[in-house]
Amino acid sequence: MAVPIRLANEAWEALFRAQATLSQEFEHSGDWGELLPREYGVLYALAGAPDGLRMTELCEDVLLTQAGISRLIGRIEKRGLVERHDDPEDARASRITLTSAGIEVQRLAGRAHARRVATAMGRALSPAELEVLRNLSLRLLAAAEAAR
Repeated sequence: MAVPIRLANEAWEALFRAQATLSQEFEHSGDWGELLPREYGVLYALAGAPDGLRMTELCEDVLLTQAGISRLIGRIEKRGLVERHDDPEDARASRITLTSAGIEVQRLAGRAHARRVATAMGRALSPAELEVLRNLSLRLLAAAEAAR
């Protein structure tokens, strides 16, 4: 199926700008407490991984470099929000998990963030349109992962 180049690029640009603009809004208007938005992203990723994640998995999830994620983990580890454990599958690696304090901080920030996202998305889209957007985004993601 031939896709019009101009239309594909206009759609990409609109999607990219919408995501970037909303991300800036969430970053600046959010009540993150002691967290930076990227730190929250790590806590959010770890909240969905009860056995923890390796650094490489976190890099993929939060879109940071290995050096960037290492520094970020170091900062939030010092604050008692995460801890490192030996990886039972690879003696050279460690797994990062949330501490009980990290779970609580993530839940509090997450509730507030979820409400902000719902408000921002609901300003322009109906529930039916949100479903369409979610499904289209998941299709784009699946196709990108399949192309790797």
